[in-house]
Amino acid sequence: MLMIENTKECKICHKLLSADYEGDVCPHCQEEDLFMRVKDYIRSNVVNEYMVADHFQISIKKVRNWIKEGRIEYVEKDTQIVGTKCQRCGKPVSFGTLCPDCMRLMNYNNKKIQLTPDFKSQEDDRMRFLE
Repeated sequence: MLMIENTKECKICHKLLSADYEGDVCPHCQEEDLFMRVKDYIRSNVVNEYMVADHFQISIKKVRNWIKEGRIEYVEKDTQIVGTKCQRCGKPVSFGTLCPDCMRLMNYNNKKIQLTPDFKSQEDDRMRFLE
């Protein structure tokens, strides 16, 4: 790979970094490495988001974002899912922000909206009250 003066490469992805960048791994690769270690830790231990955040010295917000993104999920404990609640109906969810029923409903409604013809006129652009 071509090395430009005053740069170095990430050891994992070979992305160029400035020479004064501390460390040998770029921020993206560091984040992915952290996520993989968190994932392995969760698989090996019965933990909640607070324990994960404490163990890895990361913010609870970061752990919750991974849960909302569906990248990690809670395990079932005695047939009751431990975790967050659906933003729409309040049912417990193991990952993401919607339960499977609400997700299915949202997908159905999105398909219905996409199937309606797109009529555009000047009147459509105005604000109006729904009755």
